[in-house]
Amino acid sequence: MTTAPERARQNGLTGFKGAPAAEPQVPGRTPRAHRSSWFARDPAWPIVVMLVGWPLWWCLGFGDYVPILFAIPMIRRMWHWRAYNDRTIKLPPGFKIWSLFLVVILFSATTITLTAPNTVPSPTSSRIVSWVLRTGIYLAVTVLLVFAGNLTEKELPRRRLAWLLGLIGIYTATGGILGVLDPHFQFTSPTAYVLPQSLQNGNGLLAMMLHPGFSQVQNILGYAVGRPRAPFDYTNMWGNVLAITLPWLIVAWWSYGNRKERRNLLIVMAAALVPVVYSLDRGLWVGLGISVLYVAIRFALKGKVALLAGLCGVLALIAVVVVVSPLQDLINSRLHHPGSNAVRTSLSLRAVVVAQSSPIIGYGDTRHELGSTNSIAVGKTVKCHNCGSRDIGGNGQFWMLLITTGFLGAALYCSFFIYGIWRYWRDPTPYGLVGVLVLILGFPFMFVYVAVGPPLTFTMLAYALLWKNDRVLHKEAEEAAAESAAQLRAQIGARAMSARAQT
Repeated sequence: MTTAPERARQNGLTGFKGAPAAEPQVPGRTPRAHRSSWFARDPAWPIVVMLVGWPLWWCLGFGDYVPILFAIPMIRRMWHWRAYNDRTIKLPPGFKIWSLFLVVILFSATTITLTAPNTVPSPTSSRIVSWVLRTGIYLAVTVLLVFAGNLTEKELPRRRLAWLLGLIGIYTATGGILGVLDPHFQFTSPTAYVLPQSLQNGNGLLAMMLHPGFSQVQNILGYAVGRPRAPFDYTNMWGNVLAITLPWLIVAWWSYGNRKERRNLLIVMAAALVPVVYSLDRGLWVGLGISVLYVAIRFALKGKVALLAGLCGVLALIAVVVVVSPLQDLINSRLHHPGSNAVRTSLSLRAVVVAQSSPIIGYGDTRHELGSTNSIAVGKTVKCHNCGSRDIGGNGQFWMLLITTGFLGAALYCSFFIYGIWRYWRDPTPYGLVGVLVLILGFPFMFVYVAVGPPLTFTMLAYALLWKNDRVLHKEAEEAAAESAAQLRAQIGARAMSARAQT
């Protein structure tokens, strides 16, 4: 039995109520099929656009805060999942710990108007702006973690995500090479023409973001040296990102790539060695040493002697290249010019002292020290250009956590990533090996690098990749167990039937 509208459509009638209007037929032309947009067909597009377009966001002058922008479509997509019962939104392991950390951040706003002991009073308005932006990043990377982890393997394959993170490593290595070739190149971003000049004055980090350049020129070795920083704000962030993203390119192009991709990987790794040295970034050098030690330990525990021997061979080749090239003199010069050690030590100790006066929720934002390591005077003088109220908490993520969220916030932040390391340590796949490495590197880096911004964004994506890979492994194990059980039942049934036939 057919309804009237169905009979109308079968008879080609288009005027009947309920029948779709037929597209007018033009002789010699076939009607075009309706195609949905790429944004509708690819649920992972916010992550793809954010990572692939990172050099663009850097040029526009808001690369640090671009995760906040792309968190909006991620929230919208997850709201649709929830509203239309498309899927149940899952939370990553250890999320309760991270949620408590976010609660501490929210409560820290109540102390933002207070002046911490032995610090310089500063306008509350600037503190509020800093707190809002920093909290926005924490919330945005939380959304990013949940969104990426809830995308299926078909929507966002693990290899694709690993390649996207490795692409950031390629961008970083390329920016480092450009910084070595033209250290003085700099330009003004479009955002600088939009923001009021009152917000730009007196904020060094904002000035770096609004005026991108290939290098950060500093007087470290007794003369001006260009240290690579593109496509990020400053050299320390460049080194942090390079260390945690370039290993993902090894996963995508070496572990799961073809011969051409492996050859390209060797070219990228060799090219990245030069800016690594020219960056004069001791934290990056230590991080690379930790990475090599970690990989060697994992290979040894698994009994992979051949891979361990190959790793030693690569290290020997790199050592020979450094010794026979001018890079050796550059490394020696940097080691003999510690430069910022005294300042970093002083600021770290002050962060601990300030945190003791508000150990539970901190002070919401960083503070400026009263005097400096060189003078008790506040502000620069003609005879002391290094004097002045430096930013307490700006010399590392751990020290920033102490002063902004207290000992409790710092403990919760560290506990979340420690839990991730413990949870996924036994993951034998390349995803597990590199993902755990990224989480481990966050700990030595947090004493010298501030992670809020791009480094924390890429670290959260590494956590999401570990989470996704763990679910895939569990699913494969369940399917293998079900298949084995089915085969066992079939064998038992076959034996039972054979026994009956014999009787």
